[in-house]
Amino acid sequence: MVKGFALLAVAFGALRYLHHDLAQSLGHWINALRIDPENHYVHRILARALNVNPHQLKLLSVGTFIYSGLFLTEGTGLLLRKRWAEYFTIISTGALIPLEVYELAKHVTPVKILVMILNIAIVVYLVLRLRGERK
Repeated sequence: MVKGFALLAVAFGALRYLHHDLAQSLGHWINALRIDPENHYVHRILARALNVNPHQLKLLSVGTFIYSGLFLTEGTGLLLRKRWAEYFTIISTGALIPLEVYELAKHVTPVKILVMILNIAIVVYLVLRLRGERK
């Protein structure tokens, strides 16, 4: 549910910046949070953000709304202890594994390996738990 509400906030935030100067807003937040504007990472973020056009911002917002809806549906179902939500969780977690394999094929890092192993372990645990409850 937390991820769902966080993504909902991001989606509304993306819509909010649709007709505003993104560079000015980012500059304001950098100053407000007292982040060093000469920082290498800040420069990378600013460079990427300044290349975002309104169409991309709309697509980001729509995708984030959809993803948020999926998380909120899953979370609500789990809170209500619905069986379909358990299957939904297995499917949504397992669906990320092919993407992680693809990312590993592009560039292997210890973090990517750890995330993939963790997701596989979570899916296996959920499947075994669901099968155990059925018996």
